Amino acid sequence: MRAVLSTTFRSLQIRNYRLFATGQLVKLLGTWMMFTAQDWLVLDLSGNSPGALGMVTALQFTPVLLLTLYSGKLADRYDKRKMLVIANAVFAVTAIVFAILVASGVVVLWHVFLFAALLGIASAVETPVRQAFVSELVEHRLLPNALALSAATFNTARIAGPALAGVALAIFGTGPVFVIATLLCIAPTFSYTAMRISELFSADRPAKNADTSIKDGLRYVRKRQDLVLPIVLMSVIGMIGFNFPVTLAALAKIDFHAGPSTFGLLTTALAVGSLCGALAGSGRRARPGPYLVVWAAIGFGLFEIAVGFAPSFVVAMILLVPTGFCSIYLAQAANHRVQMGVDSAYRGRVMSLYVLVFLGTTPIGATLAGWWGEHFGVPSSIWVAGAICAVAGVGALIWQLRSSGDRLRLRVRPHPSLSLVPVPTAAGVVLEPEPVRSAA
Repeated sequence: MRAVLSTTFRSLQIRNYRLFATGQLVKLLGTWMMFTAQDWLVLDLSGNSPGALGMVTALQFTPVLLLTLYSGKLADRYDKRKMLVIANAVFAVTAIVFAILVASGVVVLWHVFLFAALLGIASAVETPVRQAFVSELVEHRLLPNALALSAATFNTARIAGPALAGVALAIFGTGPVFVIATLLCIAPTFSYTAMRISELFSADRPAKNADTSIKDGLRYVRKRQDLVLPIVLMSVIGMIGFNFPVTLAALAKIDFHAGPSTFGLLTTALAVGSLCGALAGSGRRARPGPYLVVWAAIGFGLFEIAVGFAPSFVVAMILLVPTGFCSIYLAQAANHRVQMGVDSAYRGRVMSLYVLVFLGTTPIGATLAGWWGEHFGVPSSIWVAGAICAVAGVGALIWQLRSSGDRLRLRVRPHPSLSLVPVPTAAGVVLEPEPVRSAA
Protein backbone atom coordinates (compact mmCIF):
# COMPACT_ATOMS: atom_id res chain seq x y z
CA MET A 1 0.00 0.00 0.00
CA ARG A 2 2.86 2.38 0.79
CA ALA A 3 4.37 1.65 -2.63
CA VAL A 4 1.05 2.37 -4.36
CA LEU A 5 0.52 5.60 -2.44
CA SER A 6 4.09 6.80 -3.06
CA THR A 7 3.61 6.17 -6.79
CA THR A 8 0.16 7.74 -7.01
CA PHE A 9 1.02 10.91 -5.07
CA ARG A 10 4.73 11.27 -5.81
CA SER A 11 4.38 14.79 -7.28
CA LEU A 12 3.14 16.02 -3.88
CA GLN A 13 6.67 15.53 -2.54
CA ILE A 14 7.55 18.76 -4.35
CA ARG A 15 6.71 21.84 -2.25
CA ASN A 16 5.67 24.11 -5.09
CA TYR A 17 3.34 21.48 -6.49
CA ARG A 18 1.79 20.92 -3.03
CA LEU A 19 1.03 24.63 -2.82
CA PHE A 20 -0.42 24.57 -6.32
CA ALA A 21 -2.63 21.54 -5.63
CA THR A 22 -3.83 22.87 -2.27
CA GLY A 23 -4.74 26.27 -3.67
CA GLN A 24 -6.56 24.70 -6.60
CA LEU A 25 -8.48 22.31 -4.36
CA VAL A 26 -9.75 25.10 -2.10
CA LYS A 27 -10.64 27.35 -5.03
CA LEU A 28 -12.37 24.57 -6.97
CA LEU A 29 -14.44 23.62 -3.93
CA GLY A 30 -15.72 27.19 -3.91
CA THR A 31 -16.14 27.29 -7.67
CA TRP A 32 -18.23 24.11 -7.80
CA MET A 33 -20.35 25.30 -4.88
CA MET A 34 -20.92 28.57 -6.71
CA PHE A 35 -21.74 26.92 -10.04
CA THR A 36 -24.17 24.49 -8.38
CA ALA A 37 -25.93 27.34 -6.59
CA GLN A 38 -25.86 29.37 -9.81
CA ASP A 39 -27.62 26.61 -11.78
CA TRP A 40 -30.34 26.44 -9.14
CA LEU A 41 -30.62 30.23 -9.05
CA VAL A 42 -31.01 30.40 -12.83
CA LEU A 43 -33.77 27.80 -12.81
CA ASP A 44 -35.61 29.74 -10.09
CA LEU A 45 -35.24 33.10 -11.85
CA SER A 46 -36.16 31.75 -15.30
CA GLY A 47 -39.06 29.49 -14.41
CA ASN A 48 -37.20 26.20 -14.98
CA SER A 49 -35.84 27.07 -18.42
CA PRO A 50 -33.11 24.78 -19.87
CA GLY A 51 -32.51 27.51 -22.44
CA ALA A 52 -31.53 29.96 -19.68
CA LEU A 53 -29.10 27.40 -18.26
CA GLY A 54 -27.61 26.99 -21.71
CA MET A 55 -27.28 30.76 -22.07
CA VAL A 56 -25.42 31.11 -18.75
CA THR A 57 -23.03 28.32 -19.66
CA ALA A 58 -22.51 29.83 -23.11
CA LEU A 59 -21.69 33.25 -21.64
CA GLN A 60 -19.33 31.65 -19.16
CA PHE A 61 -17.31 29.95 -21.89
CA THR A 62 -17.56 32.47 -24.75
CA PRO A 63 -14.49 34.38 -23.42
CA VAL A 64 -12.56 31.11 -23.69
CA LEU A 65 -13.46 31.04 -27.37
CA LEU A 66 -12.35 34.63 -27.89
CA LEU A 67 -9.34 35.07 -25.59
CA THR A 68 -7.67 31.71 -25.02
CA LEU A 69 -5.28 31.74 -27.99
CA TYR A 70 -4.05 35.19 -27.03
CA SER A 71 -3.60 34.00 -23.44
CA GLY A 72 -1.45 31.13 -24.71
CA LYS A 73 0.71 33.59 -26.59
CA LEU A 74 1.22 35.59 -23.39
CA ALA A 75 2.04 32.39 -21.48
CA ASP A 76 4.91 31.65 -23.88
CA ARG A 77 6.23 35.18 -23.52
CA TYR A 78 5.76 36.22 -19.86
CA ASP A 79 6.06 34.82 -16.33
CA LYS A 80 3.23 32.30 -15.90
CA ARG A 81 3.18 32.51 -12.11
CA LYS A 82 2.64 36.28 -12.09
CA MET A 83 -0.09 35.96 -14.71
CA LEU A 84 -1.85 33.38 -12.55
CA VAL A 85 -1.71 35.62 -9.46
CA ILE A 86 -3.37 38.46 -11.38
CA ALA A 87 -6.00 36.28 -13.06
CA ASN A 88 -7.01 34.57 -9.81
CA ALA A 89 -7.21 37.88 -7.96
CA VAL A 90 -9.56 39.28 -10.64
CA PHE A 91 -11.67 36.12 -10.50
CA ALA A 92 -11.98 36.32 -6.69
CA VAL A 93 -12.95 40.01 -6.64
CA THR A 94 -15.57 39.51 -9.36
CA ALA A 95 -17.04 36.49 -7.57
CA ILE A 96 -17.28 38.43 -4.28
CA VAL A 97 -19.23 41.28 -5.93
CA PHE A 98 -21.58 38.71 -7.48
CA ALA A 99 -22.08 37.04 -4.08
CA ILE A 100 -22.98 40.38 -2.49
CA LEU A 101 -25.72 40.91 -5.10
CA VAL A 102 -27.12 37.43 -4.49
CA ALA A 103 -26.95 37.66 -0.70
CA SER A 104 -28.66 41.07 -0.71
CA GLY A 105 -31.61 39.61 -2.63
CA VAL A 106 -31.50 42.14 -5.49
CA VAL A 107 -30.11 39.74 -8.11
CA VAL A 108 -32.06 39.30 -11.34
CA LEU A 109 -31.39 37.06 -14.33
CA TRP A 110 -29.36 39.57 -16.33
CA HIS A 111 -27.01 39.95 -13.36
CA VAL A 112 -26.27 36.23 -13.55
CA PHE A 113 -25.62 36.52 -17.29
CA LEU A 114 -23.27 39.48 -16.79
CA PHE A 115 -21.18 37.92 -14.03
CA ALA A 116 -21.03 34.59 -15.85
CA ALA A 117 -19.33 36.45 -18.71
CA LEU A 118 -16.98 38.36 -16.37
CA LEU A 119 -15.92 35.22 -14.52
CA GLY A 120 -15.45 33.56 -17.91
CA ILE A 121 -13.00 36.28 -18.96
CA ALA A 122 -10.82 35.64 -15.90
CA SER A 123 -10.97 31.88 -16.52
CA ALA A 124 -10.10 32.32 -20.20
CA VAL A 125 -6.80 33.92 -19.19
CA GLU A 126 -6.10 31.62 -16.24
CA THR A 127 -6.86 28.15 -17.66
CA PRO A 128 -4.28 27.80 -20.50
CA VAL A 129 -1.60 29.50 -18.41
CA ARG A 130 -2.28 27.10 -15.52
CA GLN A 131 -2.19 24.10 -17.88
CA ALA A 132 1.21 25.15 -19.18
CA PHE A 133 2.50 26.13 -15.71
CA VAL A 134 2.27 22.55 -14.38
CA SER A 135 5.32 21.64 -16.49
CA GLU A 136 7.33 24.23 -14.51
CA LEU A 137 6.35 22.77 -11.15
CA VAL A 138 7.78 19.27 -11.70
CA GLU A 139 10.47 17.66 -13.81
CA HIS A 140 9.46 16.01 -17.08
CA ARG A 141 9.32 12.43 -15.75
CA LEU A 142 6.74 13.50 -13.13
CA LEU A 143 4.59 15.48 -15.58
CA PRO A 144 2.01 12.68 -16.23
CA ASN A 145 1.56 12.16 -12.50
CA ALA A 146 1.29 15.90 -11.83
CA LEU A 147 -1.33 16.31 -14.55
CA ALA A 148 -3.25 13.29 -13.26
CA LEU A 149 -3.24 14.64 -9.71
CA SER A 150 -4.42 18.01 -11.03
CA ALA A 151 -7.36 16.20 -12.61
CA ALA A 152 -7.93 14.31 -9.37
CA THR A 153 -7.92 17.60 -7.46
CA PHE A 154 -10.48 19.00 -9.88
CA ASN A 155 -12.76 16.00 -9.47
CA THR A 156 -12.35 15.80 -5.69
CA ALA A 157 -13.72 19.34 -5.61
CA ARG A 158 -16.41 18.37 -8.08
CA ILE A 159 -17.52 15.62 -5.70
CA ALA A 160 -17.47 17.68 -2.50
CA GLY A 161 -18.50 21.05 -3.97
CA PRO A 162 -21.95 20.14 -5.35
CA ALA A 163 -22.68 17.90 -2.36
CA LEU A 164 -21.84 20.70 0.10
CA ALA A 165 -23.75 23.20 -2.03
CA GLY A 166 -26.83 20.96 -2.13
CA VAL A 167 -26.93 20.62 1.66
CA ALA A 168 -26.11 24.30 2.21
CA LEU A 169 -28.81 25.40 -0.26
CA ALA A 170 -31.40 23.38 1.63
CA ILE A 171 -30.29 24.77 5.03
CA PHE A 172 -29.12 28.36 4.40
CA GLY A 173 -30.45 29.37 1.00
CA THR A 174 -28.69 30.69 -2.10
CA GLY A 175 -27.10 33.87 -0.71
CA PRO A 176 -24.93 32.36 2.07
CA VAL A 177 -23.76 29.60 -0.29
CA PHE A 178 -22.44 32.21 -2.72
CA VAL A 179 -20.65 34.07 0.08
CA ILE A 180 -18.91 30.92 1.36
CA ALA A 181 -18.01 29.81 -2.16
CA THR A 182 -16.44 33.09 -3.19
CA LEU A 183 -14.31 33.33 -0.05
CA LEU A 184 -12.75 29.98 -0.99
CA CYS A 185 -11.84 31.32 -4.44
CA ILE A 186 -9.13 33.57 -2.95
CA ALA A 187 -6.83 30.63 -2.04
CA PRO A 188 -4.72 30.35 -5.26
CA THR A 189 -3.61 33.98 -5.01
CA PHE A 190 -1.80 33.13 -1.76
CA SER A 191 -0.50 29.73 -2.89
CA TYR A 192 1.14 31.17 -6.03
CA THR A 193 2.83 34.00 -4.10
CA ALA A 194 4.16 31.51 -1.50
CA MET A 195 6.02 29.42 -4.11
CA ARG A 196 9.82 29.36 -4.22
CA ILE A 197 10.79 30.77 -7.58
CA SER A 198 14.25 29.19 -7.43
CA GLU A 199 12.66 25.71 -7.34
CA LEU A 200 10.59 26.15 -10.51
CA PHE A 201 11.61 24.14 -13.58
CA SER A 202 11.44 27.21 -15.77
CA ALA A 203 10.90 26.63 -19.46
CA ASP A 204 13.21 28.30 -21.97
CA ARG A 205 11.44 31.47 -23.03
CA PRO A 206 11.92 32.60 -26.62
CA ALA A 207 14.23 35.47 -27.36
CA LYS A 208 12.62 38.90 -27.58
CA ASN A 209 12.78 38.89 -31.38
CA ALA A 210 11.57 35.26 -31.69
CA ASP A 211 8.26 34.48 -33.38
CA THR A 212 5.69 33.79 -30.66
CA SER A 213 2.68 34.58 -32.81
CA ILE A 214 -0.54 32.63 -32.68
CA LYS A 215 -0.16 31.70 -36.36
CA ASP A 216 3.26 30.21 -35.69
CA GLY A 217 1.76 28.03 -32.96
CA LEU A 218 -1.06 26.89 -35.26
CA ARG A 219 1.44 26.01 -37.98
CA TYR A 220 3.40 23.95 -35.46
CA VAL A 221 0.30 21.92 -34.56
CA ARG A 222 -0.74 21.45 -38.19
CA LYS A 223 2.56 19.75 -38.96
CA ARG A 224 2.13 17.31 -36.05
CA GLN A 225 -0.49 14.67 -36.81
CA ASP A 226 0.05 13.13 -33.36
CA LEU A 227 -1.23 16.42 -31.90
CA VAL A 228 -3.96 17.01 -34.46
CA LEU A 229 -5.92 13.81 -33.68
CA PRO A 230 -6.49 14.39 -29.92
CA ILE A 231 -7.16 18.10 -30.45
CA VAL A 232 -9.74 17.53 -33.20
CA LEU A 233 -11.39 14.67 -31.30
CA MET A 234 -11.67 16.72 -28.11
CA SER A 235 -13.12 19.65 -30.06
CA VAL A 236 -16.12 17.50 -30.98
CA ILE A 237 -16.51 15.84 -27.58
CA GLY A 238 -15.92 19.06 -25.64
CA MET A 239 -18.57 20.88 -27.65
CA ILE A 240 -21.23 18.15 -27.82
CA GLY A 241 -20.61 15.66 -25.01
CA PHE A 242 -19.39 17.70 -22.03
CA ASN A 243 -22.56 19.73 -21.42
CA PHE A 244 -23.47 18.22 -18.06
CA PRO A 245 -23.78 21.63 -16.31
CA VAL A 246 -26.78 22.25 -18.57
CA THR A 247 -28.27 18.79 -18.88
CA LEU A 248 -27.92 17.41 -15.33
CA ALA A 249 -29.53 20.36 -13.56
CA ALA A 250 -32.47 20.30 -15.99
CA LEU A 251 -32.72 16.50 -15.86
CA ALA A 252 -32.85 16.49 -12.05
CA LYS A 253 -35.38 19.27 -11.62
CA ILE A 254 -37.61 18.87 -14.69
CA ASP A 255 -37.62 15.12 -15.40
CA PHE A 256 -36.94 13.62 -11.98
CA HIS A 257 -38.49 16.43 -9.87
CA ALA A 258 -35.51 16.48 -7.50
CA GLY A 259 -34.93 19.10 -4.80
CA PRO A 260 -31.72 21.12 -4.33
CA SER A 261 -30.09 18.64 -1.95
CA THR A 262 -30.90 15.70 -4.24
CA PHE A 263 -29.83 17.49 -7.41
CA GLY A 264 -26.20 17.59 -6.25
CA LEU A 265 -26.11 13.78 -6.16
CA LEU A 266 -26.11 13.56 -9.96
CA THR A 267 -23.11 15.84 -10.27
CA THR A 268 -21.45 14.03 -7.37
CA ALA A 269 -21.96 10.63 -9.04
CA LEU A 270 -20.37 11.98 -12.22
CA ALA A 271 -17.48 13.37 -10.19
CA VAL A 272 -16.91 10.11 -8.29
CA GLY A 273 -16.35 8.31 -11.57
CA SER A 274 -14.19 11.18 -12.80
CA LEU A 275 -11.99 11.00 -9.71
CA CYS A 276 -11.50 7.26 -10.24
CA GLY A 277 -10.59 7.95 -13.88
CA ALA A 278 -8.07 10.59 -12.83
CA LEU A 279 -6.43 8.29 -10.28
CA ALA A 280 -6.37 5.47 -12.83
CA GLY A 281 -4.05 7.57 -14.96
CA SER A 282 -1.89 8.84 -12.11
CA GLY A 283 0.61 5.98 -12.49
CA ARG A 284 1.22 6.75 -16.15
CA ARG A 285 4.91 7.35 -16.86
CA ALA A 286 5.01 7.51 -20.65
CA ARG A 287 3.10 9.38 -23.33
CA PRO A 288 -0.22 7.60 -24.03
CA GLY A 289 -0.78 6.23 -27.52
CA PRO A 290 -3.50 7.42 -29.92
CA TYR A 291 -5.62 4.28 -29.54
CA LEU A 292 -5.99 4.78 -25.79
CA VAL A 293 -7.52 8.20 -26.49
CA VAL A 294 -9.80 6.76 -29.21
CA TRP A 295 -11.16 3.84 -27.15
CA ALA A 296 -11.82 6.13 -24.18
CA ALA A 297 -13.81 8.43 -26.48
CA ILE A 298 -15.95 5.57 -27.77
CA GLY A 299 -16.57 4.28 -24.23
CA PHE A 300 -17.60 7.73 -23.04
CA GLY A 301 -20.08 8.10 -25.90
CA LEU A 302 -21.70 4.74 -25.19
CA PHE A 303 -22.16 5.44 -21.47
CA GLU A 304 -23.60 8.89 -22.20
CA ILE A 305 -26.17 7.27 -24.47
CA ALA A 306 -27.12 4.98 -21.57
CA VAL A 307 -27.56 7.97 -19.23
CA GLY A 308 -29.96 9.56 -21.72
CA PHE A 309 -32.19 6.47 -21.62
CA ALA A 310 -32.06 6.07 -17.80
CA PRO A 311 -35.62 5.41 -16.57
CA SER A 312 -35.14 6.83 -13.05
CA PHE A 313 -33.00 9.13 -10.92
CA VAL A 314 -31.19 6.22 -9.24
CA VAL A 315 -30.34 4.51 -12.55
CA ALA A 316 -29.07 7.79 -13.98
CA MET A 317 -26.92 8.35 -10.89
CA ILE A 318 -25.40 4.84 -11.18
CA LEU A 319 -24.68 5.24 -14.91
CA LEU A 320 -23.04 8.60 -14.35
CA VAL A 321 -20.20 6.92 -12.41
CA PRO A 322 -18.71 5.02 -15.42
CA THR A 323 -19.60 7.98 -17.64
CA GLY A 324 -17.50 10.22 -15.39
CA PHE A 325 -14.68 7.66 -15.36
CA CYS A 326 -14.50 7.56 -19.17
CA SER A 327 -14.85 11.34 -19.49
CA ILE A 328 -11.88 12.25 -17.32
CA TYR A 329 -9.79 9.27 -18.44
CA LEU A 330 -10.32 10.46 -22.02
CA ALA A 331 -9.63 14.12 -21.26
CA GLN A 332 -6.55 13.22 -19.23
CA ALA A 333 -5.13 10.87 -21.87
CA ALA A 334 -5.65 13.49 -24.58
CA ASN A 335 -4.06 16.15 -22.38
CA HIS A 336 -1.06 13.91 -21.64
CA ARG A 337 -0.62 13.11 -25.32
CA VAL A 338 -0.54 16.79 -26.20
CA GLN A 339 1.51 18.03 -23.22
CA MET A 340 4.18 15.32 -23.48
CA GLY A 341 4.62 15.71 -27.21
CA VAL A 342 5.13 19.45 -27.48
CA ASP A 343 8.24 21.62 -27.46
CA SER A 344 8.37 23.80 -24.35
CA ALA A 345 8.70 26.95 -26.49
CA TYR A 346 5.25 26.24 -27.95
CA ARG A 347 3.60 24.81 -24.84
CA GLY A 348 1.52 27.86 -23.95
CA ARG A 349 0.11 28.30 -27.45
CA VAL A 350 -0.53 24.59 -28.01
CA MET A 351 -2.27 24.21 -24.64
CA SER A 352 -4.31 27.34 -25.32
CA LEU A 353 -5.49 25.70 -28.56
CA TYR A 354 -6.36 22.55 -26.62
CA VAL A 355 -8.30 24.57 -24.04
CA LEU A 356 -10.00 26.48 -26.86
CA VAL A 357 -11.35 23.40 -28.60
CA PHE A 358 -12.13 21.59 -25.34
CA LEU A 359 -13.76 24.43 -23.37
CA GLY A 360 -14.11 27.27 -25.86
CA THR A 361 -16.62 25.34 -27.95
CA THR A 362 -18.88 24.96 -24.88
CA PRO A 363 -20.98 28.07 -25.73
CA ILE A 364 -22.05 26.41 -28.97
CA GLY A 365 -22.72 23.04 -27.35
CA ALA A 366 -24.45 24.50 -24.29
CA THR A 367 -26.76 26.61 -26.43
CA LEU A 368 -27.60 23.62 -28.61
CA ALA A 369 -28.17 21.40 -25.57
CA GLY A 370 -30.47 23.97 -23.97
CA TRP A 371 -32.43 24.51 -27.18
CA TRP A 372 -32.73 20.77 -27.84
CA GLY A 373 -33.79 20.11 -24.24
CA GLU A 374 -36.58 22.68 -24.46
CA HIS A 375 -37.95 21.38 -27.76
CA PHE A 376 -37.30 17.62 -27.64
CA GLY A 377 -36.74 16.84 -23.95
CA VAL A 378 -33.65 16.80 -21.74
CA PRO A 379 -33.00 13.01 -21.93
CA SER A 380 -32.79 13.11 -25.73
CA SER A 381 -30.25 15.96 -25.56
CA ILE A 382 -28.03 13.62 -23.52
CA TRP A 383 -28.26 10.44 -25.61
CA VAL A 384 -27.97 12.31 -28.92
CA ALA A 385 -24.77 13.94 -27.62
CA GLY A 386 -23.45 10.51 -26.61
CA ALA A 387 -24.19 9.11 -30.05
CA ILE A 388 -22.28 11.95 -31.71
CA CYS A 389 -19.28 11.39 -29.39
CA ALA A 390 -19.26 7.65 -30.14
CA VAL A 391 -19.35 8.34 -33.88
CA ALA A 392 -16.50 10.86 -33.49
CA GLY A 393 -14.47 8.21 -31.67
CA VAL A 394 -15.04 5.69 -34.45
CA GLY A 395 -14.08 8.33 -37.02
CA ALA A 396 -10.85 9.05 -35.13
CA LEU A 397 -10.12 5.30 -35.01
CA ILE A 398 -10.52 4.99 -38.79
CA TRP A 399 -8.35 8.09 -39.32
CA GLN A 400 -5.56 6.68 -37.14
CA LEU A 401 -5.69 3.24 -38.75
CA ARG A 402 -5.46 4.69 -42.26
CA SER A 403 -2.67 7.13 -41.43
CA SER A 404 -0.57 4.55 -39.57
CA GLY A 405 -1.29 1.47 -41.67
CA ASP A 406 -2.30 -0.48 -38.54
CA ARG A 407 -5.09 -3.07 -38.72
CA LEU A 408 -7.77 -4.34 -36.37
CA ARG A 409 -8.03 -8.12 -36.13
CA LEU A 410 -11.29 -9.75 -35.05
CA ARG A 411 -11.11 -13.34 -33.83
CA VAL A 412 -14.11 -15.51 -33.08
CA ARG A 413 -12.34 -18.72 -32.01
CA PRO A 414 -11.33 -19.98 -29.52
CA HIS A 415 -12.50 -16.81 -27.71
CA PRO A 416 -13.97 -13.66 -29.29
CA SER A 417 -11.38 -10.88 -29.28
CA LEU A 418 -10.52 -7.64 -31.05
CA SER A 419 -6.82 -6.80 -31.28
CA LEU A 420 -4.64 -4.21 -32.94
CA VAL A 421 -1.96 -5.28 -35.40
CA PRO A 422 0.60 -2.41 -35.66
CA VAL A 423 2.46 -1.92 -38.91
CA PRO A 424 6.15 -2.87 -38.43
CA THR A 425 9.07 -0.81 -39.61
CA ALA A 426 11.96 -2.23 -41.61
CA ALA A 427 13.64 -3.12 -38.33
CA GLY A 428 10.53 -4.92 -37.15
CA VAL A 429 9.57 -2.43 -34.46
CA VAL A 430 6.75 0.06 -34.21
CA LEU A 431 7.77 3.68 -33.97
CA GLU A 432 5.94 6.31 -31.92
CA PRO A 433 6.96 9.96 -32.24
CA GLU A 434 9.01 10.90 -29.21
CA PRO A 435 8.05 14.00 -27.23
CA VAL A 436 10.24 17.02 -27.75
CA ARG A 437 11.84 17.83 -24.41
CA SER A 438 13.17 21.15 -23.30
CA ALA A 439 16.71 21.67 -22.15
CA ALA A 440 15.35 22.86 -18.82
